[in-house]
Amino acid sequence: MTLRWVDRTFDFSFPVGLIDAILERLRGTPARLEEKLRGFGRATLIRRDGDSWSIQEHAGHLLDLDELHLGRLDDYERGAAVLRAADMENRKTREADHNARPVEEILAKFRKERALFVARLEAWDEERLVATALHPRLNRPMRVVDMAYFVAEHDDHHLARMTALARAEGSGGRQGPPPGFSAPARTP
Repeated sequence: MTLRWVDRTFDFSFPVGLIDAILERLRGTPARLEEKLRGFGRATLIRRDGDSWSIQEHAGHLLDLDELHLGRLDDYERGAAVLRAADMENRKTREADHNARPVEEILAKFRKERALFVARLEAWDEERLVATALHPRLNRPMRVVDMAYFVAEHDDHHLARMTALARAEGSGGRQGPPPGFSAPARTP
C-alpha cells in the first residue's frame, strides 16, 4: 500500500554534497516519465478510478508543480523566512483537464519547465544551497538542497502511483513494446 504524500516524513540531515545526485534525479525525471508513458494507449492514460487521478493527470500534476518549485527558488533568492505554500487542494491540476490534452504536450512542457528548475539549481554555489526558509506544511526549516530532494521524492511518489495504476490493469496497459525496443538476440 502506498503511503500518501502528506503522510511522509523527511530527514534532511544529509550533506549538501549530495546535490549532484539529487540534480541527476531531477534532471532524469522527464526521461523516466516519458519512458513510463510510452506505449500506453490513450484509454489507459486517462482512465480514472473514481476520484483518483489518471496516469496522465499524475504527469500533468508534476508539470503543474514545477511553477511552485521555481517560485520557491525565488523565495530563497529574496531571503524569505517562509516558502510559499503549495495548494494542498491541487486546484491547478484538478482544473487543468490534463486528460483532454495530448500527453505529448504535457511531456514536452514538463521537460522544458524541469530544465529551467535544474539549470537554476546548478548555477547556485554551496552558500546558496544551504540557505534556509521554513516549509509551511512541514513546519520546519528547509535548505535549498533539502527542497531539491523533496521535489525528487515527490516525483518518485507520483511515478510510483502511475506504475500502480498501470499494474491495476493487469497487463500494464501497454500496446506492445516501447518504440525502439528490440529484444536481445538469443544465442543457441
